[in-house]
Amino acid sequence: MIVMNSRSLAPNLRRLAKPWVRRLRRAHLPVVGPLRWWFRGCYALHVAAREAIALACKVCWYEPLWRSQCAAVGRDFQMEQLPYLFGRGRIVIGSNVRLSGKSNIIFTDGCGDLPELRIGDGTFVGHNCRLTIAASVTIGRHCLIAGGVTIADNDGHPLDAQRRRRNEPMTAASIRAVSIGDDVWIGNGAQVLKGVTIGDRSIVGAGAVVARDVPPDVVVAGNPARIVKQLSSAARPPVEAPILNVRAEQAEAAA
Repeated sequence: MIVMNSRSLAPNLRRLAKPWVRRLRRAHLPVVGPLRWWFRGCYALHVAAREAIALACKVCWYEPLWRSQCAAVGRDFQMEQLPYLFGRGRIVIGSNVRLSGKSNIIFTDGCGDLPELRIGDGTFVGHNCRLTIAASVTIGRHCLIAGGVTIADNDGHPLDAQRRRRNEPMTAASIRAVSIGDDVWIGNGAQVLKGVTIGDRSIVGAGAVVARDVPPDVVVAGNPARIVKQLSSAARPPVEAPILNVRAEQAEAAA
């Protein structure tokens, strides 16, 4: 009888507690009058403290740790969080490169040589990008790589199911380098698969899956990615004039 009474009591208690739980979930502190200005000040203080802590972590911890893993880093390099780095490879970063948020860089041993990642001058890499390198991934100058982009020069696993069961590594023949030209814009969530070369100034639409080479000055979209627009040659950025060595020219003229 005691067990029966306790079992019948539980539903009643739940019914009585539900209204109070709903009220607690909807409860809030009113922000009116002087309290509004107080919380505005608290919010500004909260944001300033958060940004100061983030800046201190970046300058004193994240960036030195990251630079220690790179073969070369150019001037005016910017980063926000420490990227997730797995495996061993060579990283070369140009000048004025920005790594936004936190990206994943994964090196795999597939062809014997040390895999290499190169990022050209002035390139932006967005948050949550995934770069998987077994041989070589090269990103050109002044590129925009949006958040969530995946670039890989390998499949990750053998295509043969029996080899996957035996946990065998990929073969060198299944790995093909990826090359992205200058001034390329890759939209959010796009995937660039192994062996792909993207020409200068081309644009890859959001969510596209690029499995074949992309010529210069086009827009591609879809799965698989196809050319949907030809960009005008007038939209090409001006070519930077070479820096002349005045002293050398004067010496040659005098000779």
